[in-house]
Amino acid sequence: MTPPRVVITGIGVQSPNGTNTAAFWDALARGESGIDRITLFPTDGLACRIAGEVKNLTYDCLPPKDRKRVPRLVPLSILAAEEALKDSGLAYDKLSETERQQIGVILGTGAGGLDFGEREYERFFSKESRVSPFAIVSSFVGMVSSEVSIHFGFRGPSHVISTGCTSSTDAIGYAASMVRSGMVQHVLTGGAEACITPAVLTAFVQMGTTTTRWNDEPHRGSRPFNVDRDGFVLSEGSWIFVLESYESAISRDAPIYAEIAGYGSTCDAYHKVQIMPGGDESARAIQIAIRSANLSPEEVEYINVHGTATRVNDEIETLAVKKVFNGRSHRIPLSATKSMIGHPQGASGAAGVAAACLALNKGIIHPTINIENPDPACDLDYVPNQFREKSVQTALCNCIAFGSKNSAIVLKKVEI
Repeated sequence: MTPPRVVITGIGVQSPNGTNTAAFWDALARGESGIDRITLFPTDGLACRIAGEVKNLTYDCLPPKDRKRVPRLVPLSILAAEEALKDSGLAYDKLSETERQQIGVILGTGAGGLDFGEREYERFFSKESRVSPFAIVSSFVGMVSSEVSIHFGFRGPSHVISTGCTSSTDAIGYAASMVRSGMVQHVLTGGAEACITPAVLTAFVQMGTTTTRWNDEPHRGSRPFNVDRDGFVLSEGSWIFVLESYESAISRDAPIYAEIAGYGSTCDAYHKVQIMPGGDESARAIQIAIRSANLSPEEVEYINVHGTATRVNDEIETLAVKKVFNGRSHRIPLSATKSMIGHPQGASGAAGVAAACLALNKGIIHPTINIENPDPACDLDYVPNQFREKSVQTALCNCIAFGSKNSAIVLKKVEI
């Protein structure tokens, strides 16, 4: 029996450059950056003072008693999930008990509620105020799917995938397999991250992975594939999708953004931070995703790249693309969403999937901004600085993570 095709029928976004899907896409198409000076805490004395914050985040989606008991990640996730459900036409408040049992929540995040934990432990060590009784449960990585499931009353599987920067890519891959297996009928999946804190920012600076050169020009700070790049810009956000079978979507007359046609994942088994030179395992993850989609590399028409703006990542990812696509690699348009939103860690794969879905439907490939001094080692077509009108049927979304992890997803446009 042929497994069902899995499609995306709803998208919800909370991003530094747009707090709904339409605003996010409009900003991407215009090449508009959401990176600015940090407002969440004082930055005096910090080497990096810029980030991609979600502006004017409201906690109004939560009951008043819960608003001080949860990390920033929770309202980000719930607001994006609400938009995705509405977009998909799933009226969650009118679902039967049986229907609620058939909806899962599979999310990806790297840091979870680290901001909440950092704040509460600071209170503990300063002994200035009482620690919240929710300090532990609201800091756990796994709490975010539980909070979303509780909020909407969804009683299917509620899981969090935490694999660093590939977290949400992996979450989407696992969620799609659940729909294919018949375990659930619908899944809320994607990723969310909210770890812009003084300690996290300082730790990344100490690692040498975060930019420190662009504090006075925040919008220019995230500059993948430039010879003068000096690291990523830390950011936050949530990008959440409704997944279901093609047959289910057609029966509901739901919008279909794309089919999740393939998924692949590998590990370099090399180092906790560094990427193995050569990009072989990143290339293999891409190849697995393409094969699982029953496609050939010649059929991939667009790539949404990881593109962090760290020197090693950009060069390795470029090598990986060349190894998979050979002579075609210079003719495939690629774009780095992070050039406009920064690096939302575990949510970055979901951000790329959202951008690729919209590219398939809009006939526009968003640019990689801030390409001013191209690195000769990064010599592919990154759609520099201005969007490109191009109709594409198949897109690849690539991710690379700390811990030597690599994951990729293949999306196909669905003709109804």
